[in-house]
Amino acid sequence: MKLMKYILIMFVVISFTQKISYADNDIKKEREKIKNERNSLAIGWRDNLGYELPKPGSYDLYNIRISGDGKIIDENGKENTLHNLMDGKITLLSFIYSNCTDTNGCPLATSVFYKIQEKIKKDNKLLSSLKMISLSFDPEYDTPQIMSLYGKDLSYIKANWDFLTTSSLENLDPILKSYDQPVIRKYNEDGSYDGVESHLLRVFLIDDKKLIRNVYNVDFLHPDLLINDIKTLLLSNE
Repeated sequence: MKLMKYILIMFVVISFTQKISYADNDIKKEREKIKNERNSLAIGWRDNLGYELPKPGSYDLYNIRISGDGKIIDENGKENTLHNLMDGKITLLSFIYSNCTDTNGCPLATSVFYKIQEKIKKDNKLLSSLKMISLSFDPEYDTPQIMSLYGKDLSYIKANWDFLTTSSLENLDPILKSYDQPVIRKYNEDGSYDGVESHLLRVFLIDDKKLIRNVYNVDFLHPDLLINDIKTLLLSNE
């Protein structure tokens, strides 16, 4: 009886240990899956979208709301407003900062804008109708000179692409709020500003009447998608 009891106890212990081992393996697999998803390149880095888009003009883009305005400074240190720069153009607006290291963040948005100008460089009508704006999250570091360096050689064709900043966080924050664009900032123990910690990637499509017509996140930010929507807006104006 004692031997049988011992065998039963050992069987239960072994079974329990195996279940724990299987559970640990499942957790490891889940952690690895999450890690891979976080590290995988976003769709915007692909050359091919992977599926067929509807024909431009065959679908509607809703009027989401009026786009935000605010005082900005261009690469040459000249003051202006967002709405003045957008005037009469279909606009793509992204918020970036020059020292962002998140592959699927600011570098992705900049890469998509770069690819867009490459893809439409022979379409003079489309190129002349489009304004692209990259506006800094971090005016404390991203001076007009820094933004000029950031944009150097990126817009080497006749694309209308501005790299902007603001004079202060006080001038920038109302703009971010008007676009519902969240950003987390870092501060030192003494309360002094220490740069951008993180932000959500958002790119805004704005029509020639300054209405937001689409908002793209990391899952939908691909040059082919954006170009299709831009063409759709142009067709709706004809």
